Amino acid sequence: MVATHMSGETSHQAHIGPYRLLSRLGGGTGGVHRAAGPDGRDVAIRLLPPGAVPDVARMREVLSPYVADVLDGEAAGPRSYVVFRFVPGRPLAETVAGQGPMSGDALRRMAFGLAKALAAIHLTGLAHGELGPGTVLVVDDAPVVVDFALTAGADAADDVRAWAATVAFAATGRPDAPADALPADLRPLVAAASHPDPAARPAAAELAEAASRLKLPAAPSARPAGGPPTAAPSAPGTFAAEWPSGPAGERIASDGARETAAHEMAVAQGWARLLAALVVVAGVGVVIMLPIAGLALTLVAVTLLRVAGTTARGWAWALGRTLLTVPYAAAFTVAVPLGLAAASAVGGKLDSLTACAFGAGAGAAVLWTAPGVSAPRRQLERMFLPVALRPRAVAAAVVGLGVLCLLVGVGAMTMTPSFSPTYGLQRTLESSMDRLQHAVNRV
Repeated sequence: MVATHMSGETSHQAHIGPYRLLSRLGGGTGGVHRAAGPDGRDVAIRLLPPGAVPDVARMREVLSPYVADVLDGEAAGPRSYVVFRFVPGRPLAETVAGQGPMSGDALRRMAFGLAKALAAIHLTGLAHGELGPGTVLVVDDAPVVVDFALTAGADAADDVRAWAATVAFAATGRPDAPADALPADLRPLVAAASHPDPAARPAAAELAEAASRLKLPAAPSARPAGGPPTAAPSAPGTFAAEWPSGPAGERIASDGARETAAHEMAVAQGWARLLAALVVVAGVGVVIMLPIAGLALTLVAVTLLRVAGTTARGWAWALGRTLLTVPYAAAFTVAVPLGLAAASAVGGKLDSLTACAFGAGAGAAVLWTAPGVSAPRRQLERMFLPVALRPRAVAAAVVGLGVLCLLVGVGAMTMTPSFSPTYGLQRTLESSMDRLQHAVNRV
C-alpha cells in the first residue's frame, strides 16, 4: 500500500480470503496488492510475514483523516494480512523527487498532518513503527499515513523521532539533513522530536499543536556568501517562541500530552456522535411523515452503512444483519400504535394514522440504534469524525442538521402522515385502528 502505481499485474483468478487481487502495488514486508472486495470496492491488502499477528480490532479504532482506514484483516491462518482503504495518492518520496522539497504552507500541512496521524494511532495504544517517506501518501497536498502498527516492538517515542526525520525529508529531500538546512521556525520542533532521550521527546499531540502555528517561508532563506548559517527570529506565537529553552525544554510532560491527545479525540468523537444522532432524529422524523417510503429508505441506508463498515463481508452479510433486525423493529412498529390505542381510553380519541406513523418511527429508530443494533450508528460516527476534527466544519454541520431536525420535527407533529404509495394499506390501517380504539373505549 505504499504506492498507487502498478509494479506488476496479478492474476485476476488469485484471491486472498474474500478479496480478488488486481495488481501489485509495492514491496516492503510481505508485499501489498490492490484488490477488489466482495462488494467491488477497491482496497489495498498488506501481506504480512509468517508469525505476524496484527491487532486488527485496535487498528480499526484509529480514526483520522490523515490515516488510511483499516477495514479488515486476518491475524490467524496460514497467511496474515491487513486490508486498508485504498488511497489514490503518491508516496512522499516520489513527490519530493518529482517536485522538489516542500516549503511554506505545504510543509506546515505535512508536519501538522503527520503529527495528527501519530496522535490518533497512539491514542489506541498502538505505534506506527515504520513511519517514513515510503509510508506517507500525498493526497491533495495532505499526508495520509499507511501501513501502521505492523512492526512488533515499536513505541510512540520512536514514531516521534521518525516524524522528525520524515518532516526533514519533506523540507530538504534528506532525512538526515543538518539543522541549518531546515526553516528556522521548524528547527526547534525537529530538534525536540529527535532528542536522544526518548522520554524527552514531545508527544504527537504537542507536535500537531506546535506545527499548526508554524510560520514557514515559501522558499529557503538565502545565506550570506561565505558566512555562517543564519537563523531568522521566530515569529510571535510560533513553536520556537513558546518551547522552553535549556533543560526544561528538553523534557516534555509526555503524560500531559497524552491526556491532551485523548481529550482532543474524545471531543471530536463526541461531536461525531452528536452529528450521527441528528441524522437519526431527522431520519425518524421523515419516517413519521412518510411511513412506508421512510421505512424503505431506512432499510437501504442501514444496509449501506453496514456494507461500508464491513468491506470483507459484503452485501450478503450486511443485508442478512438488516433482515435479522426487521422482526425486532416490527415488534416496536406494532406495539407503539397498540399502546397509544390503549392510552386513548384515558386521554380520548387518537388519530389512527398518526398512531401508525409513530409506530413506523419507532421501528425506524430500532433499525438505527436500538440495544444490540449499533453498527449503522457507529459507521455514521466514523464517517462524521473527519468533520468533527475541524471546528468550523463541525459548527456548520451542527447548525445545518439542527435546523433540518427542527423542520422535520415540526412536520412530523403537524402534517398528516402519507402512506404513499400503498393507499390501500393506509385505509386498512385506519379502519383497523378505529375499530380497536372503539373497542377499547367501550371497555
